[in-house]
Amino acid sequence: MSFPDSPSSNTDGDQQSVNDPAARAVQQAPQMVHALVLALARTAEPGEAGHHVQRIQLYVQALARQLCQAQSYAALWPDDRLQALVQASALHDIGNSAVPDRILLKPGALAPEELAVVRSHAAIGRDIIDQIQRSAGGPSQLLAFAREITLGHHERWDGQGYPQGLAGDAVPLSAQVVAVADAYDALTSHRVYRAGVAHDKAMQRLFQERGGQFAPDMVDAMIEVQHVFAEIARRWADSETDLQLQIDYLAKAIAESP
Repeated sequence: MSFPDSPSSNTDGDQQSVNDPAARAVQQAPQMVHALVLALARTAEPGEAGHHVQRIQLYVQALARQLCQAQSYAALWPDDRLQALVQASALHDIGNSAVPDRILLKPGALAPEELAVVRSHAAIGRDIIDQIQRSAGGPSQLLAFAREITLGHHERWDGQGYPQGLAGDAVPLSAQVVAVADAYDALTSHRVYRAGVAHDKAMQRLFQERGGQFAPDMVDAMIEVQHVFAEIARRWADSETDLQLQIDYLAKAIAESP
């Protein structure tokens, strides 16, 4: 996937900079950052997780743009911040890199101790982003969003989420957006152990959680762009090959588990 709204280097006005190595490096920096973010995100995806990360970024972009039709959101997320939000959304599950595959990919119900391990991925993700921020040595809007998202995307509007039990507006907006996008993708995507549900069914379930699991603004905006979500799900659906790779990876993880 080419990053949404990434700058193009094919215009005549850019030809001189293309021939200048230093200028070319600056010009290519956004694409390089995006590639690095995607590579880092995929380290947390067990096996070959198909196009999950790309779908999340596209869902977040569509939802954030719809929210920005309201001035209150447009003021918070001008174009550069919106782009950083979309990039950062790819890192929502980076903490899963510390969770054993045999637990992440377990087809049945998780034991209480396994559920605790899975839920630890939110705080672990936050810690990973903090480590990257310290190494970077300076402020970064992308990392600021990534920190909010990794820690907060399993919080709930009604306060029943984790890890902090935040409620309402205490949940960062970036995490609220990713929570809806991630839930839609989880519902509509095929998994090794179950088939995804149809778009209409997923929308029904999400609407039922308006004001419960999800912020009302997020659900309302998603309804407005649900046709975009459906098209993203269709165009970026995981293939039979993707699913077979996941099956093979799961079998290997189970075989290697103690």
